[in-house]
Amino acid sequence: MNDLEVRQLRYFVAVAEELHFGRAADRLGMAQPPLSRTIRDLERQLGVTLFERTTRQVKLTGAGEVLLRDARTALEAVTAAAHRARHAGSASPRLRIALKADIDGGLLPQILDAYGTDPAALPAELVLGGFGAQPQAVRDGLADVALVLHPVDDRGLDGAPLLTEPVLVAMAATDPLAARTQLCLADLAGRSLPNGAPADDGPTSLPPPGVATPANLSEIFSLVETGSIVFFAPVSVARRYPRPGVAYRPVSDLPDCTLAVAWPQDARSPAVAAFVRAAVEVAHQAHAQAETHVHSRTT
Repeated sequence: MNDLEVRQLRYFVAVAEELHFGRAADRLGMAQPPLSRTIRDLERQLGVTLFERTTRQVKLTGAGEVLLRDARTALEAVTAAAHRARHAGSASPRLRIALKADIDGGLLPQILDAYGTDPAALPAELVLGGFGAQPQAVRDGLADVALVLHPVDDRGLDGAPLLTEPVLVAMAATDPLAARTQLCLADLAGRSLPNGAPADDGPTSLPPPGVATPANLSEIFSLVETGSIVFFAPVSVARRYPRPGVAYRPVSDLPDCTLAVAWPQDARSPAVAAFVRAAVEVAHQAHAQAETHVHSRTT
């Protein structure tokens, strides 16, 4: 059996995700007949049927589901290899740090200061992205290390926890629930999160298809003020964004969130190791200072 080609896998993944040859062809920018031929050739090459085709629908077979999972991983690896090779060959290499703006527990300035004193440090470049985009940026080779909020998709990544903090619900100050001092998730029934998911299902609930999440915290809080949505915010974010039109309230059954530093499992970069060391040490010092502050207030 000949080796599979990246082109074949890309075509297969498009059809498997769209479950429609016409839409997959449009997505790939090609005509449908050559796409159909490529998939038939791939099935003959593998000796299995990947799709059940009828006049009304296209469905993955068991073999197709297995190939889809592995093909996505393979395509991610190829894409990441190209990005990392290009980055490694740069005349001015940098450490690319993926993060969501303001989702750093207030630790980023101290981490960068500590990292900059390490002999292995490279110039730092911040790679800003939307909520949850950071792990994929690392897997795709677009970033070398990331600050992420758990729970997170950590396939192919190692990580170290930095900071665990409570999560509050941000709502319009005019919301009737804002008059209460303590809430539970069930109280949020009928309200939506920024991604359109039901708020009472919690922060990991899946959004409805086709709903776009607001790009940044300013947009999110503007929508919160109007009563259009509610938003689950770590305490550190709530401190940074005090707004007259937004009320923050504790939710008794909302789990804490953990900020972590994440990097590729096969990373061998001294600069990545230096950043991880700095992040862990800064987080440890911040935790110790917080404990000392709490102790001094209670004695």
